[in-house]
Amino acid sequence: MTEVATREEFGVLTEPGTLTIRRILPGPIERIWAYLTDSDKRRQWLAAGVMDMRVGAPFELVWNNSELTDPPGELPQGHDGKHQMVSEITELDPPRKLAFSWGATGGVTFELDPRGDDVLLTLTHRRIADPAMRLNISAGWHAHLDVLAAKVRGEQTKPFWDHWAALKQEYQQRLSA
Repeated sequence: MTEVATREEFGVLTEPGTLTIRRILPGPIERIWAYLTDSDKRRQWLAAGVMDMRVGAPFELVWNNSELTDPPGELPQGHDGKHQMVSEITELDPPRKLAFSWGATGGVTFELDPRGDDVLLTLTHRRIADPAMRLNISAGWHAHLDVLAAKVRGEQTKPFWDHWAALKQEYQQRLSA
């Protein structure tokens, strides 16, 4: 195991093409829900984009990964640090479950489960058929969730791009095993 993250923090393929990552975060659940659904809070760890909180509602996610941490780290070749995607809310059960479409994959689901003063966040990203995309998505979700965890704990974050690159190498070994 490397020093990048502990074993429990790594995502696992729970079925072919389905990535699941879990994190214990400080609650209450409404606080973590706000980081999933409020554009200003979500842009601090993932991507901006106002959501109309109803099933079937389209919304745009706008990433600017180079602004997530200071410093941002070295931008990988082939990345410009900015990205946009139109998604649609597919499931909604506030403040416990949010699911939305994700490009050509089967979509992303966030589930929140209170655990005393903490919240178990379970992220599931389904039907990631392409191995190269699965590798980028695994490292990406892991890095973004690490930024979220640091933000809600009031901790310093690692330079995003350097962390993502190290995680990508680690996931390359884990997902090919």
